[in-house]
Amino acid sequence: MSVSKKLILTVVYLAFTILNGYTQIKIVVFQSDFGLKDGAVAAMKGVANGVSTDLKLYDLTHEIPAYNIWEAAYRLEQTVRYWPTGTVFVSVVDPGVGTNRKSIVLKTKSGHFIVTPDNGTLTLVAESLGIDSIREIDEAVNRRKDSEKSYTFHGRDVYAYTAARLAAGTISFQEVGPELPPEVVKLPYQSAELNGNVIHGTISILDVQYGNVWTNIPGDLFNRLNIQYGNSIQVKIFNKQRLVYSGVLPYGKTFHSVAKGKPLAYFNSLLKLSFGLNEGNFSAKYKISSGADWKVEVSPK
Repeated sequence: MSVSKKLILTVVYLAFTILNGYTQIKIVVFQSDFGLKDGAVAAMKGVANGVSTDLKLYDLTHEIPAYNIWEAAYRLEQTVRYWPTGTVFVSVVDPGVGTNRKSIVLKTKSGHFIVTPDNGTLTLVAESLGIDSIREIDEAVNRRKDSEKSYTFHGRDVYAYTAARLAAGTISFQEVGPELPPEVVKLPYQSAELNGNVIHGTISILDVQYGNVWTNIPGDLFNRLNIQYGNSIQVKIFNKQRLVYSGVLPYGKTFHSVAKGKPLAYFNSLLKLSFGLNEGNFSAKYKISSGADWKVEVSPK
């Protein structure tokens, strides 16, 4: 093949990928509440490999607590931005499987794709990365062959199959299905905001391995309180309207800013205000959990 012909083919290929809105990198990342005790995850990956054995298949997590849509939303928020543009995510935490909830693919403004039920799973990532466009999955085309009588495993029959076809370049984003308005179902929660000298926020998630408590309060908002390292803050944590914890915590850079077993406030790896015990379990000690019903108030002491 001549150099000029190779150049023409390269230009045509690049134009195709640009027009179809993604770069074909063949990566699919799976998330679910299935656990790994049975064959559900392996079945999804088997379907993906059936579309193309060139795909690279990875796991985000399969340890989302059963039916916990909020945690699914958070784990996407925690993870998606660190993967290459064009990565396709499959998130299946779907207590409404078989109902009239929509099955969609969201393309973020960062160029990532998320295949999921539209049930609140996209609450956080839609806000942080933005919505470029959304398409509803056309199951007449994008559904595993001979699976029409299966009503309770869309993760295998619809989502893994559609994600694999999209990642492999078998279909373009436009061929997923009809375009929808750029809106998703959102879970209600307390956004981080400053009122007077009190910051209100949500306990977004627990650092489950160590029991640290992660909020959605970012550094730029916290800095408006003019708290310096070594100063203390007043922290109140509520479950719905019930006060669960009230305490004064020193603000430190690392866990060893305090003695072993002592509590502190610090910023986690996502640069969000967090609470922990040095070599201890803050959430277990004070019986704190996470999600939209868990709210926090922070003020200077």
